[in-house]
Amino acid sequence: MSTYETMPFHLRTERLVLRPWAESDAADFCALLAERGKETPDVERIRTAIAELLTATEATGIALLPIQRRDEGDFIGYCGLIIGRSSAEEPEIAYELLQRAHGRGYATEAARAVLDAAAATGRERIWATVGAWNTPSLRVLEKLGFERDHVSTEDSGEVVWLTRSLP
Repeated sequence: MSTYETMPFHLRTERLVLRPWAESDAADFCALLAERGKETPDVERIRTAIAELLTATEATGIALLPIQRRDEGDFIGYCGLIIGRSSAEEPEIAYELLQRAHGRGYATEAARAVLDAAAATGRERIWATVGAWNTPSLRVLEKLGFERDHVSTEDSGEVVWLTRSLP
């Protein structure tokens, strides 16, 4: 499908481990989605979503990966590359953390590892899209060297599109 190398699916940083999804992640994934304050899918639906993520990973060679803290071993969110609003050639970085993990630099640390993994595939540019209201997420992307490209309006409000050249 693509002329790019497959992204590494096991990433380690000083404090974090990013690895492929397992069915056992379903309850933690549900808890994360519940924090959005909208209707939370049931665990069976999440197991199906995990299977779909793994299938997409096989097809595209990029992945959204669960994040665990190395010392504690607990699930704190996800980070990775998705097609999202962009393409397999120039995928989008995505991340979301449990509220208890906010404000500790985990998103930046995980995203930096994912950007290195993206560069290893031979890709030259990565996108990010973030709700204009999401100041903490915009700050993470700024720290990682992303630059604003444009703003679009969707049903959920204004979306900021950012890009970053690799490596």
